[in-house]
Amino acid sequence: MTTPNIDQANSAAVERMMSARPILTGVATARDVIPGMKDNLLLHAGPPIEWEQMSGPMRGAVIGGLIFEGMAKDEAVAVSMLKAGEIEFSPCHEHGSVGPMAGITTASMKVYVVENITHGNKAFSNLNEGYGKVLRYGAYSQEVIEKLRWMDNVVGPLLADALEAIENGIDIRALLAESLHMGDEGHNRNKAGSTLFAAKLAPLIAQLAKEKSVAAEVLQFLGNNALSVLNPVMAACKAMADAGHGVEGSTVMTVMARNGTELGIRVSGLGAHWFTGPVGQPDGLYFPGFTADDASGDIGDSTITETVGIGGFAMAAAPAIVTFVSGTPQDAISATLEMYEITVAEHEHFTIPALDFRGTPTGVDIRKVVELGITPRINTGIAHRDAGVGQVGAGLVRPPMNVFEEALVAYAEKYGFA
Repeated sequence: MTTPNIDQANSAAVERMMSARPILTGVATARDVIPGMKDNLLLHAGPPIEWEQMSGPMRGAVIGGLIFEGMAKDEAVAVSMLKAGEIEFSPCHEHGSVGPMAGITTASMKVYVVENITHGNKAFSNLNEGYGKVLRYGAYSQEVIEKLRWMDNVVGPLLADALEAIENGIDIRALLAESLHMGDEGHNRNKAGSTLFAAKLAPLIAQLAKEKSVAAEVLQFLGNNALSVLNPVMAACKAMADAGHGVEGSTVMTVMARNGTELGIRVSGLGAHWFTGPVGQPDGLYFPGFTADDASGDIGDSTITETVGIGGFAMAAAPAIVTFVSGTPQDAISATLEMYEITVAEHEHFTIPALDFRGTPTGVDIRKVVELGITPRINTGIAHRDAGVGQVGAGLVRPPMNVFEEALVAYAEKYGFA
């Protein structure tokens, strides 16, 4: 095999990421749009995992997903089905999809549909449930299931109608670029982006809802949720990252995801292979009454944001995030500056006012991670280790170094450097 020009391959991969233009075009039922989706398949966050290895929040979300689908009437029936091997699992990432925290996506759930109009690929994400007891943190009480059904029957169809009425959809790359100038970083802080998102949808929701009370309810649901835009943002980031995947000879990371037990990465020039290691426990601020002893291992696909240069990589754009994840505004700037050391480029569209509008650090190069001993910075919510308790804090975490080392060894073997 001809030895690749790595820098050239990396430039090509990152250029594809940055030139990708993800447009939110609609909301649809998962089984109708997600490749490979079927009724007995549950998609989950992170690298591949089976029931026996799942953490508390992931197990709870799986049980809730089966109850929501009507496949199990309660926890006992769900667990029996799972132990009997009646349910299949697959990572969201292997189906062009992403999901926050547990990430559980079932066949009849509504999902956002994002299309990268530059390269033609699509990506998907489930709808955000808001705060409190929610499926993504492993809750599966009756109120959680009822809320999911309301989202399925009321919110989803109304969002679908509203997006259908928007000519050319919503440009999520443009929305993100604007929100970075308004104090967001695109992962844990999305207040500005969610406001922009709701503002685009509100007139159409008010116009298209069959009853004023329904419009008011849906608008309140979106308006009260400062993370409402996170899911379409994640789908947009997935569409951008996938555009940079599959570049022969590239050492750029195109997936970074956690399932509560393991973190996994994929690399542009190494195909579909996952490189996995144990998840870390976030270091951050806990809600009153909770401590680090209550925390689950790191979980969720939302690290797709850091993968394309926002989230923890754009903390300098969001100094107020430190009130949520701990630290000082200078720490936020330092975090972004550190990430320039392990990335290939500065983003053409995502810029940071506090750094003289410098582009965000984009395209993690596994060579630089290993050579410098610097792993990516991740902003994340912290889930309780028990199913259904919910979020107990937020903080910063880093992936294990072994996943980058193993990926680099595999790269050397594949391309004749070993």
